[in-house]
Amino acid sequence: MNVRWIALVLAALVSPLAVAQSTDEQLEQFAAGAIDYLRSQQGDTGGWSVAEGRPVFPAITGLAITGMLMDPAIDTTDPDVLEGLEFILSYRQPDGGIYDRLLASYNTAICVSALSLARDELPEADAAIEPAVSFLRELQWGSTANVPAALTDEVDAVERTHPFYGGVGYGRSGRPDNSNLTFWLQALEDAGVPGDDPAVQRALTFLERTQMLGSVNDMPYAAGSTQGGFIYSTSPSGAESDLGIGESKAGEIQETLSDGAAASRLRAYGSMTYAGFKSYAYARLDENDPRVAAAMNWMAANYTLDENPGIGTDGYYYFLLVFGRALGARGELLLPTDTGDADWTADLANKLIELQEPDGSVRVVDDRWMENDPVLITAYTLVAAQNARRTLAASTTSPETTP
Repeated sequence: MNVRWIALVLAALVSPLAVAQSTDEQLEQFAAGAIDYLRSQQGDTGGWSVAEGRPVFPAITGLAITGMLMDPAIDTTDPDVLEGLEFILSYRQPDGGIYDRLLASYNTAICVSALSLARDELPEADAAIEPAVSFLRELQWGSTANVPAALTDEVDAVERTHPFYGGVGYGRSGRPDNSNLTFWLQALEDAGVPGDDPAVQRALTFLERTQMLGSVNDMPYAAGSTQGGFIYSTSPSGAESDLGIGESKAGEIQETLSDGAAASRLRAYGSMTYAGFKSYAYARLDENDPRVAAAMNWMAANYTLDENPGIGTDGYYYFLLVFGRALGARGELLLPTDTGDADWTADLANKLIELQEPDGSVRVVDDRWMENDPVLITAYTLVAAQNARRTLAASTTSPETTP
């Protein structure tokens, strides 16, 4: 009998479960490939995505370094990591921020998260964190707003009734948004700022006003809404005429309101909802809190990794980043959904393996919001994968390890 034919028959008889990779093995494989790719793309400066003659975004280097330092096999003795950290530190400003010429909050926040992973091993990283956090505090609307003159277009002292109160923005239009706020809160969390800190508590006001839940959101655009998910901002710009009319990158939907009437409302969507859920976790709200429960209900009804729910492929890899971070912050392997409990770590692992290219990068699926940059989207997914790996490692109830 032909030996090759026998081998094929035997292979066909082997149970798929015997040869399939575990979730942890898939995530480890993905992370190893992504790290190899990022190493290959690191520039002579030690940073990533640095183009001569253009503003530098230390945040991209911060994301790459964060994903690498979250790996259990990597620390600050790694030459590539050390060069990346030195690159980040070279952009420290006298005001404490870490940025080049623009996007001071975004760049500083992401770099603080990276430096926080190195602070115990690298004194220079530790020394940069406290000034950077102090700088970030000054960029929150409703804070003391003791801001350097060059950044006065980014923030102002406002009362709690103002739609911007508690938020943080890029600074280009003078209005805050949930994307910047989630990186800002991530930085404070990573730096060790407690959830009951006044700055974190101020952020809750902006979060409530971007949650499409009329019972907690006092903005007119959320009146009667029961969606429970989040939108992008309380205003589409900093113009006086736009204040408090809300902004969603997902447009509007027809919704049945709490009183049974039908009306058009801004549509909640995936990336902002997981960002909002994560932000509530960092403010130490538990899952019995009605704000958290409403967000979880939205996540349960819209659970998918095939798109950024509600908005398609726009911001898809950013969605995977906040998905991994949010559910990592929750710390449970299983997420209740409308179709049953989902093992989000397994679902994420399968999706990342599907998206990974032979060189370790991930496939470009959309060009909006800089997601045609393979370095950026690979860094996003690496951080997501590392959060899933940490959740698996900390869990004692993994379906793969229970009888």
